[in-house]
Amino acid sequence: MSIARTPEPPYTAVIFTSLRTPGDHGYDVMAARMEELAAQQPGYLGIESAREGLGITVSYWSDDAAAAAWKQVHEHVVAQQRGIESWYADYEVRIATVTRAYGKP
Repeated sequence: MSIARTPEPPYTAVIFTSLRTPGDHGYDVMAARMEELAAQQPGYLGIESAREGLGITVSYWSDDAAAAAWKQVHEHVVAQQRGIESWYADYEVRIATVTRAYGKP
């Protein structure tokens, strides 16, 4: 995985923070599929993810409407439900507007 290369702000960031339940229960396969499917959605800009105990995934979208549309994609809705039922002991979703961004040139 690499750092997502996003355009000049503003754009939307969806920050998903989670604590997993023990065991895989198909999680890795579904996570890979969701990453692949998200990349096919209008307005998708990129994704970054890290997990060591606490997991944090940030997906970047052109605007709030694109992020909201992704939440409603049927296969993603199914994954969200499985997450609630099986994969996550706890989670939080935060949606933010990125107003400034900078990094190593």
